[in-house]
This record gives sequence, structure tokens and C-alpha cells, in this order.
Amino acid sequence: MKHSTSHSTRRGRGPAHRIGRSLALVLPVVLVLSGTLAVAQVNWSGSPSHSMLTASDTVAAGAPARSGSRPPQDVLRDQLLAELQEKDPGVVLTHLQQAVNGRPSLARHCASIARTLGRAAANIYGPTRAQSYARPVCDTAYASGVQAANN
Repeated sequence: MKHSTSHSTRRGRGPAHRIGRSLALVLPVVLVLSGTLAVAQVNWSGSPSHSMLTASDTVAAGAPARSGSRPPQDVLRDQLLAELQEKDPGVVLTHLQQAVNGRPSLARHCASIARTLGRAAANIYGPTRAQSYARPVCDTAYASGVQAANN
């Protein structure tokens, strides 16, 4: 009985094995490099920079500019309320989430802004339609704002 030693008949030594081996070597390097680059681009200082998303970047360009002396959460809330007059609450909630993601210092104000948006949306669209836009932005604050407008 003779055993074959050619590469084409050996189990696991075909082209798929070579590709898998190459990926096993290259993929971790690519993942580490991409993760390192992502972390390097984050502004860890907490001060706004041109590469960071600011509250004013997240809303329509047609929103009026406000004084720089107002707290950023008030400016954001007013911009989102103005945007709610022109766009549906789903778009506005997306912009709220983007603003909080881009500027983490706004996170502690997210729930109150979302509740305010919920109350305003209930006044504009009615409670049932406004509730249909609810999603887990800032937990359930938007939905509780819609509910508060009904009481």
C-alpha cells in the first residue's frame, strides 16, 4: 500500500488552507492598525475641535445663529425645536443622538431635551403620531414627553 504525498490530495493543504493561513496572519494586524487609528482620531481633551461634531453641525443650516454666551444644551434644544417645525421627530431625534455622540458633555442634558421634543411633537403631530416616532434616544425620555403632553 502506497501513501500519496502530493499537495493536491492531502487534506487541508489546498488553496483554501493557504488563503486561511494568510488571513490569519494579516487580519489581526489590520484590526490593530484600524483600531489604533480610530483611537488616535478621538479628541480626548474634551475641548471642541474642527474634527468633532458640534451641536450646531447636527441641525439644518437654516437655523438662526445664537449668542455664544448661552449654554450649549440650550442652543441645541432651541435648534432641534426649530427643526421639529420643518421635519419629522425621527429626523430630529437622530440629530439629537448625533449631537450627544459628538459632544459627550451634552449626554446629561439628553433626557430633558428629548422630553421637551416629545412634548412639542405631541402638540404638533398629536399624541398617537408623535408616539410612533419614539425610539431609545436618551432612554425613553421622548416617549415620556409625549405622554406628559397628554396629561
